[in-house]
Amino acid sequence: MNDTLMADNIVEQAAAWRAAGRRVALATVVSTWGSSPRPVGSQMAVDDRGSMAGSVSGGCIEGAVAHEAAKTMEDGEPRVLSFGITNEMAWEVGLACGGQVQVYVEAVE
Repeated sequence: MNDTLMADNIVEQAAAWRAAGRRVALATVVSTWGSSPRPVGSQMAVDDRGSMAGSVSGGCIEGAVAHEAAKTMEDGEPRVLSFGITNEMAWEVGLACGGQVQVYVEAVE
């Protein structure tokens, strides 16, 4: 599945959750530096029941992003999240991705 089709499916899923009356947040990778498992533009939708669609990291940071998405759904405030890890520490903790990534999280209205 190409990235455009995958992104369309994530937005469609977010819209379906909103249509069902759920609160939803959309997280988008806005910048990367060094090694990053997902490119700029990658998205993940999260609903107020904890369901997720898409990926912003291949799993490395998605729990933290979902936690912040819950806060964004609650207060409506967008957030820019920054995650980074040195290549040396990445291997030490079992995360081969290393690098840095910034994720923008916004509520879907």
